[in-house]
Amino acid sequence: MPTSTSFAELYTEVQQFYARQMRQLDERKLEAYAETFTEDAEFGHTPGREPARTRAGIAADLHEFHKRFENDPVQRRHWFNMIDLEPQDDGSIRSTCYALVITTRPGGKPDIAPSCVVRDVIVRGEDGGLLLRSRTVEHDQLF
Repeated sequence: MPTSTSFAELYTEVQQFYARQMRQLDERKLEAYAETFTEDAEFGHTPGREPARTRAGIAADLHEFHKRFENDPVQRRHWFNMIDLEPQDDGSIRSTCYALVITTRPGGKPDIAPSCVVRDVIVRGEDGGLLLRSRTVEHDQLF
């Protein structure tokens, strides 16, 4: 376990990583979002669908997923909170957090759905920055 100072720095770094990553997703900058994963990453986000694999596969999967919103003037916001980090002996970090997806349409009230648990494996890239090796999103309504 890192010292409390280094753990606090790691926690802050992960929060900042998530903030940038979720903003990219919400702004539909899907290639930039995919770049936050390792080249061989796996991303399972929708119940009943096979996880996307590789950066290119993740971007393609998200483009396909977002087609449902092409004619729907919707703004989606992903909110990550209650982040629990577990540094591993191999240098990776296991992260478990809660996620809410807030959907708003013009003139409408925000709708919160789904509520999820997100399980990540975070690693350091060659430049020292954070990347996701894997992400699994578990939807609460399927418990």
